Amino acid sequence: MNTKVSTLGLLVAAVLAAAGCATQSNQSASADDQAQQPLQQQAPNIVFIYTDDQAPWALGYSGNPQALTPNLDKLAEQGMYFPNSYTTTPVCSPARAGLLTSQYGYEHGIDDWINTKAKTLTGHQPDLGIEPEYETWPEILQQAGYTTGLIGKWHIGYQERHHPKHHGYDEFVGFVGGGTSPDNPHLDVNGTEIHEQGLTVDILTRYAVDFVRRHQDDKFVLSLHYRAPHYKFLPVAPEDEAPYLAMDIKLPHPDYPDLNKTRAVKLMREYLSSVRGIDRNVGILMAELQQLGLSDNTVVVFTSDHGYNIAHNGIWHKGNGFWLLNQKTKGTANVPSGQRPNLYDNSIKVPTIVRWPAVVKPGTVNPSTLSNLDWFPTLVDLGQGQASADNIVRGQSYVPVLRDPKQVLSTDYYAAYSTQHQSVTDMRMYSDGQYKLVKDFKNPERDELFDLVNDPEETTNIIDTEDAKLVAVIRQFEQIIHDKMVATNDPLLGRMSAN
Repeated sequence: MNTKVSTLGLLVAAVLAAAGCATQSNQSASADDQAQQPLQQQAPNIVFIYTDDQAPWALGYSGNPQALTPNLDKLAEQGMYFPNSYTTTPVCSPARAGLLTSQYGYEHGIDDWINTKAKTLTGHQPDLGIEPEYETWPEILQQAGYTTGLIGKWHIGYQERHHPKHHGYDEFVGFVGGGTSPDNPHLDVNGTEIHEQGLTVDILTRYAVDFVRRHQDDKFVLSLHYRAPHYKFLPVAPEDEAPYLAMDIKLPHPDYPDLNKTRAVKLMREYLSSVRGIDRNVGILMAELQQLGLSDNTVVVFTSDHGYNIAHNGIWHKGNGFWLLNQKTKGTANVPSGQRPNLYDNSIKVPTIVRWPAVVKPGTVNPSTLSNLDWFPTLVDLGQGQASADNIVRGQSYVPVLRDPKQVLSTDYYAAYSTQHQSVTDMRMYSDGQYKLVKDFKNPERDELFDLVNDPEETTNIIDTEDAKLVAVIRQFEQIIHDKMVATNDPLLGRMSAN
């Protein structure tokens, strides 16, 4: 049966589980776990599937009946689902930098998505990217004997020194830039540019299947980074679009003032069609793993770089959102007309599933707040690798949770977003799972406080409260944000001091 999970229920579960996890985590393994111990001790193959701009609500397993994702739902039913998984930055490049290094994007100088045209707008250097001195988890697993491959999107550096081959990938098929067309893509295939014909999502899967077949006798890591469901959403395969052509699309926040419902419905129809293309291709890859006899000891991770909005709070897109209204909005000095930079949960939370039949019990749900920074230590742990002694690792391994789903490692979350083009903001955010404070140090009039238990859709900003309890929460969260900035050498502190 497909398990449907409410945000409020998980928040309550997280609090209850956190109270008891100290004793639960010390319990001995079950008889079944002990029987599987020899297989558990083997370093598994790893398939890391990373979509682009997919929100948790774009997954049927989340409880959205309009998201038709049978293969991804099956993956969740066979593994562990993390409904409170998130990314520390709601746009591509810094989120991907964090995934590879377990450090915040601003620690690499990557605050926003990398735009080669940005230099003419803000003085931002177009050769920005992951520098060779930053250790990545593919490098560590490569050194641990894995054959590593990246297929799909990179977007953390255009120059030769930023190339995936210099950051732990033996093979690369994809595109180093921010995006490509949903069809007929130009791909770098291990150093040779090839103009492919067909749907990009299907082409990337064919390369992924080829990689698995060629390395089925090796210990391998496959990073499959789809560009879907990134805008533009179309074209898609006819079978992926078909269910949505006649569907009566229901919008979130349909009564938002002046919402452009016609465009919102069109975007939602196309977006969910694109997600369905991912689902179909994940099914193809999973079938191939089963056919080759690799399924049981291959860890399959499914997640995304950040979330997405379509009509949520009157906007569409992600952290660099756009108003989805009939009339133009008035701009400000730092936020132009039409822009809505944000750290809404729909922008920073991501669907996350881990399937590992040798270890993970099927149909389990864990309420921990797992971040993109946690993948580095988790994957290194899975692959029995070892990070350098002087490396900075901000995340923590979630392998203990995969082995014991009763454990709750974290119930709070932190995010940072300084826009470098489109808008100019310096946003930092903290939530304990109940309340959420967003500080914009560049535009303090845009500060926000949300009660996520009573207002999970973040419709009402209560920052101007006179309630003593909420004022105390704001002060406490401001201190937590400041301490986090100090602990991570956040360059925003220097900019604030200079002003």
